[in-house]
Amino acid sequence: MEQKIRPFHLAIPVNALAANRHFYRDTLGCTEGRSSDHWVDFDFFGHQLVIHLKETASEETTSNPVDGKEVPVPHFGVVLDMETFQQLASDLKSKNIQFIIEPYIRFEGQVGEQATMFFKDPAGNALEFKAFKNLDQLFAK
Repeated sequence: MEQKIRPFHLAIPVNALAANRHFYRDTLGCTEGRSSDHWVDFDFFGHQLVIHLKETASEETTSNPVDGKEVPVPHFGVVLDMETFQQLASDLKSKNIQFIIEPYIRFEGQVGEQATMFFKDPAGNALEFKAFKNLDQLFAK
């Protein structure tokens, strides 16, 4: 039986609704959906992301070493096609996003070769965007 991929729903805390609304809408280009004075829905690359106002700062992140880089934990993001990834990376660079890990190719020449980049939203939530050379290797060992 073929599994149809469905959009996920993710709700995250932000400490400044206006700044994060601007980031997701204007910096990342996400379409805004429903909202209130305490939360905003976004079309996050086909998935539902909701930012919820939580006035205290987000928890500190830790990191784990992956491919010689310190990957922030926790983090979230999406898997894009390579062309969209490259366009987004170029756009973010032109907007002077401060990357935790600059866009690069991870696991080059190995199973699971992928482009990846990490950065934070204004509330400190870590995001990863990636694109696989071969999407069939998304879950390959």
